[in-house]
Amino acid sequence: MEKKCYRLSELAQLLDVPWKGDPNLVIDGVGPLETAGPTQLTFLANPKYKAKLQGCRAAAVIVDPSLEDVGRPVLVSSNPYWTMAKASQLFYSPPALNPGIHASALVSPEAFVAEDASVGPWVHVGSGSSIGSGTRLYGHVYVGAGVTIGRQCLIYPHVTILDGCRLGDRVIIHSGTVIGSDGFGFAQDAEGRSTKIPQTGIVQIDDDVEIGANCAIDRATFGRTWIQEGVKIDNLVQIAHNVTIGRHSILVAQVGIAGSVTLGNHVVLGGQAGIAGHVTVGDRVRIGAKSAISHSVEPGQDLLGIPAMPHRQWLRHYAAWLRLPRWQQELAALRDRVRFLEEALGQNRNRREDTSHGDEC
Repeated sequence: MEKKCYRLSELAQLLDVPWKGDPNLVIDGVGPLETAGPTQLTFLANPKYKAKLQGCRAAAVIVDPSLEDVGRPVLVSSNPYWTMAKASQLFYSPPALNPGIHASALVSPEAFVAEDASVGPWVHVGSGSSIGSGTRLYGHVYVGAGVTIGRQCLIYPHVTILDGCRLGDRVIIHSGTVIGSDGFGFAQDAEGRSTKIPQTGIVQIDDDVEIGANCAIDRATFGRTWIQEGVKIDNLVQIAHNVTIGRHSILVAQVGIAGSVTLGNHVVLGGQAGIAGHVTVGDRVRIGAKSAISHSVEPGQDLLGIPAMPHRQWLRHYAAWLRLPRWQQELAALRDRVRFLEEALGQNRNRREDTSHGDEC
């Protein structure tokens, strides 16, 4: 695969940022500040680490405007981390997969595959499914019947997309993930025996969604489970039936969401956070790692803990929890003092009673 190279001025134009330095400086990759080589681009997001530039060997650095006069080639950005991400995309190419259908793939005659799409070895594409332009299905992907996959998607090996599910454009799904597995729906009789509720809905995944490895997104009981535009989902996440994830939300590893939950836009769920069924979480809510949500949450809140509570309240509770051993010792000491005082008072009372009895005699 041919290595990608850009001149400094080309990078600035592609990234839509100003630059300083030799416009013809050739850059062929990206790397971290500490180890980037003399033909690579790096970034410095926090001006307080300016001293690290002294030992940096990179050809050019993406910097905050306050650092544009550091005496070396720079790309100037108000958000260096974002610009570095966009620059990395320019140098990255997905694993090679030639357009066309591999000889070992099993593609239904009733399926549509765009001419410039790629269907890798041992892929299955079911009847009535559609694979859009530029989409890549890597080895051992299973696509059921009536599935729609949009343009420029990347579906990595061993992904399963079951019947009727719909994917938009530029969706990325990593290995081992299952889209459209049955939701956990059962009814019980008076004796506690379970019977299955057929899961007849679909999963809809909108444009620019990325889903990590070994996730499970269940189809709806009726209607759809809906992952909206720009959502990013980490590995090992469980999303139950009829859940809606709002636009540009982020779900970190091992999050679990029960059925019929609605998340607003720009929601962030930390690792191993859990949400009980049938609740609504408002826009721009942030929920800390390992937190448990059992009730609906108004927009714009930061929550933490089990059960989850406002972040500042949790910090106060945690500070009190840290003081418990000291308070326990103080309580034991106070009990000893009270016991000593009670005993002393009792002895004084007895002496007074003895004295009064003597006077009577």
